[in-house]
Amino acid sequence: MHRLRRLRKSPALRELAAQVRLNLSNLVMPYFVSPGKKLRQPIKSLPGIFRLSGDELLKDVEGLKRSGINAIILFGIPRDKDDKATNAYDEKGIVQRAVASLKKNFPDLAVVSDVCLCGYTSHGHCGIIKAGHKPAGSGLPSDRQSHQPAGSGLPSDRQSHRLEVDNDETLKVLAKIALSHARAGADIVAPSSMMDGQVDAIRRGLDANGFEDTAIMGYSAKFASNFYGPFREAADSGMQFGDRKSYQMDFRNANEPLREIEADIQEGADIVMVKPALAYLDIIVRAKEKFNVPIAAYNVSGEYSMVKAYCQKPETRSQKPEAEKELALEILTAIKRAGADIIISYWAKDAARWLK
Repeated sequence: MHRLRRLRKSPALRELAAQVRLNLSNLVMPYFVSPGKKLRQPIKSLPGIFRLSGDELLKDVEGLKRSGINAIILFGIPRDKDDKATNAYDEKGIVQRAVASLKKNFPDLAVVSDVCLCGYTSHGHCGIIKAGHKPAGSGLPSDRQSHQPAGSGLPSDRQSHRLEVDNDETLKVLAKIALSHARAGADIVAPSSMMDGQVDAIRRGLDANGFEDTAIMGYSAKFASNFYGPFREAADSGMQFGDRKSYQMDFRNANEPLREIEADIQEGADIVMVKPALAYLDIIVRAKEKFNVPIAAYNVSGEYSMVKAYCQKPETRSQKPEAEKELALEILTAIKRAGADIIISYWAKDAARWLK
């Protein structure tokens, strides 16, 4: 008989034999930065997470660093939006100013900036919208369905074309956004639009302007997921029409994400990401086995919020007060066990406390 329980009989032996351990160096904390001062606005769909003004962000990051976590990812919430996402690449934009301030105050902080259009466009899509002949089922409505307001910059209802995200025009904007973030001091830019060729366009733009050392973390395997809902409230990036299924990946596919990852690596990605994480551990495993680059995984808002909802139930709080800690650490450990080298999680700050 093989007595495999021998190494499970005490906490000391279990700790000695454990194969996977979470480290604070694995964790990245997401932040949502807003205009204004002394703003600390709770996000209802993400309990414990806030929209912060730049001054409050500095205070929070100072505490984060004291806890032992030294990496963050920034999402901007602009005051104004338009159909071309012009505020996304404004040198004095919300993210650009936040990055510059963070790097001035915490030079050794690893700052990742999200590079996308959805939070800056009036329509909420991740790219520039144009009139085209989009096939039925694309996820974007025909103009007769869209009912765009006058002055929106989008095709009118009277036009017979369909709306589509213009991949190549979006690449130009993504390159501008990434360059503006690099100029502000971002260590890593993270394109999340899922446009074909986005890493190549950004790498070329950075290199041509003297930012050869700015790294790229591609949202390479980003699925069209139902787990993003709370984030879209947090980042004010909900869509006015349609969905993102014509550019984010179908969750039924297992080979397609590997092709996306391979393409991003060939285009110059230094880190590749799987998003979401918890429902896509198999993709993380396959990516780790196939590619010799750091693998990031995003423990997304829906994964976080469903645990929060369970743990806030009165019966859970009374019967199992440590439930959130136990569930969160199990989830984060599973993501690392699957092969993730970097984990972006809304629990990062809490995990620092729990792990100590």
